[in-house]
Amino acid sequence: MNYGYQRTVQLSFEDADNRIRETLEENGFGVLTEIDVKSTLKKKLDKDFQKYTILGACNPPLAFEALNDEQAIGLLLPCNVVLWENEDLSTTIAAIDANKMMTIVENSHLYNLANKVNTLLQKAVDNV
Repeated sequence: MNYGYQRTVQLSFEDADNRIRETLEENGFGVLTEIDVKSTLKKKLDKDFQKYTILGACNPPLAFEALNDEQAIGLLLPCNVVLWENEDLSTTIAAIDANKMMTIVENSHLYNLANKVNTLLQKAVDNV
């Protein structure tokens, strides 16, 4: 995967979910949105799927700075962090690479913000 940062941890899905929320908060992020993909696919398509959650994470000071610089940047917010349960019951946690998202934006100030976001997201993932 070249559009995000990921690692697999030897934690249950539930423990990894709790831990990534804690480490996101420790790094200035809040979870604005949450999608339980497993239950959504079951409800909408009657399909079974592994435990998989998408968290929409936001660092308010960095988001405020980005939105003040370019209002349309909201199209790329919040930063997604995903978790999925593997067959061996380990959990993979992945965070979007904000620099990759910024390749479609022509604004050097936003590249600097993306670097800050990546540093914080990677730290949150690594600290699970």
